[in-house]
Amino acid sequence: MDKELLNRYNALKSKVVKRKDEFSELMEYLENETQWLVAPASTRFHLCRESGLLEHSINVAETLIRVKDTLYPMIEDESCVIVAFLHDLGKVGMPGEPLYLKNQPTEKQRRAGYGPTYPYSYNNELTYLSVPIRSLYLALPFITLSEDETQAIAYHDGQYVDDNRSVAKNERPLTLLLQYSDNWCGFVVEER
Repeated sequence: MDKELLNRYNALKSKVVKRKDEFSELMEYLENETQWLVAPASTRFHLCRESGLLEHSINVAETLIRVKDTLYPMIEDESCVIVAFLHDLGKVGMPGEPLYLKNQPTEKQRRAGYGPTYPYSYNNELTYLSVPIRSLYLALPFITLSEDETQAIAYHDGQYVDDNRSVAKNERPLTLLLQYSDNWCGFVVEER
């Protein structure tokens, strides 16, 4: 892992104080048993490369902290780090079964000297769970989340997902700030 990325990652992890033991246990599990450190952020859009998910999660955490400091400073940095790190956690898949598989070039592509159109594809062998639901599934055995944190993770894609219409006009401040930070990073900071 890039040294700068590792420094940013460790600085953010150090902001989790009240739930340090739970969070440390979760991070150890993710780092050692899942694709957390190497998974891409997407199959073909933002940060579609090794460690893209980690970089995206760091970007979202840093952005979320800056935005909340201005708009809603009563939210704790710890909560921001936790929801930012967990919002897309489901993209790791399951231990030993990544959600995104690295595409291999076909024989024709190899002969022509180029690779697949998209670097990654979706692993259809996994039981289907939306990314936020898989995120909560992976995290909840390790860490206690508040209702606001749970809502933020579950509905972080906002109105981009039809299933999220049920929360419209009922979003808590943390949910709105996470939605904005996630979109800002995905569409501006990380440019496609």
